[in-house]
Amino acid sequence: MSHFPPHLLDVVRDRIRARHFSYQTEKSYLGWIRQFVRFHRRRHPRGMGAPEIEAFLNHLAVDRTVSASTQNQALSALLFLYREAPHIELPWLDGVVRAKRPERVPVVLSREEIRRLMHFLRDDPWLAVGLMYGGGRRVSECTRLRIKDLDFGYRQITVRDGKGGKDRQTILPGSLLAPLRSRLQALRTRFETQRSRNLPGVSLPPALARKYPSAPVEWGWQFLFPARALSRSPYTNELVRHHLLPQAVRASGLAKPASCHTLRHSFATHLLEDGYDIRTVQELMGHRDVSTTMIYTHVIRRGGRAVTSPMDRDCRPSGPAAGDAMK
Repeated sequence: MSHFPPHLLDVVRDRIRARHFSYQTEKSYLGWIRQFVRFHRRRHPRGMGAPEIEAFLNHLAVDRTVSASTQNQALSALLFLYREAPHIELPWLDGVVRAKRPERVPVVLSREEIRRLMHFLRDDPWLAVGLMYGGGRRVSECTRLRIKDLDFGYRQITVRDGKGGKDRQTILPGSLLAPLRSRLQALRTRFETQRSRNLPGVSLPPALARKYPSAPVEWGWQFLFPARALSRSPYTNELVRHHLLPQAVRASGLAKPASCHTLRHSFATHLLEDGYDIRTVQELMGHRDVSTTMIYTHVIRRGGRAVTSPMDRDCRPSGPAAGDAMK
C-alpha cells in the first residue's frame, strides 16, 4: 500500500492559487482531498479512479447524509485534483455524474419581518444587515467591503471579485448614508492611530499586494468591517488585519429559518414585487443567467399572492363568525 505524499497537496494548492480561487475554496478543496485519501486508507490517488470516487460520494450521501450540494462540492474538489495533478491520466473524468440538487423555493422575509429583524440589531450588525438587504449582497461581499468601493455621490457600491470572479455595482440605500458616514469617521480615527503606531495594514490578495505595495496602509483599501485583532495571512504568513468574520443573523421572534443569505433573497423578491424588471434584478444580484433570478418570481406567485382560494370565493360563511363557531 503506497502512502499519500504530502507534496501533492502543495501542488494542488499552487494550482488553486494560480487559478485565483478564493481562500475558502482552497481550504474546502484540500479538506475534501484529505478525506478522500483517508477514506481509502491513504492510497495514492494515481491508483484510484471512478469506482473509488463513487464509493466516497456514496459514503458521504448514505453514511454521513450530506446534502447534494455538499456532495457536489466534494466531487468538484476531486475532479480538480485529477485534472490538475501531474502524471495522472484519467480518461473517465467526463463520465462522472453530479448529484441532482433538489429545487427549493428560497426562504424570504416579508417587509414587516425585515423591520422586526432590524429593530433587534444595533451598531455593526444593524449596518451589515442593512447593506445585505439594501443591496442584495452576499455575506462575504459585505464583510470584504472596502472603503474605496463606497460611492456616496451615485449612491452605489462596487462589489469586487464576487461569485465567479465578477465585479458589479449595486445599490447604496439612502437610509444608510448617515450611519455610514458616522462609521467612517470612527474608522478614520482608529486608522490614524494604527498608522501612528506602525501597525500592519489590511490583507490583500497576493497579486494586488505585489501591484500596490502601499495599499495595505492606505485609507481607501481599509475594510468597512475590520477584524479587531491581527492575524497571519494564509498566503504570506505576515501579520495583517482581515475583515470581520461573517456571523449568522439571529432573527428574534421570527419563525422562519432566517440567515444572512435570506436577506439577499428578500432583496430580490421585494424588488420584483415593486415592479422592477427581472433583467435589472439579475444585474443587481450578479446572476450569470436570468434563469437563476427567475426563482424569485416563483416566490411572489405562490399562495394567496396571485391565486384566490376557492374557499374564499365559493364557501364564504353565511352564519356566525368563524371565531364564534370555534367557541
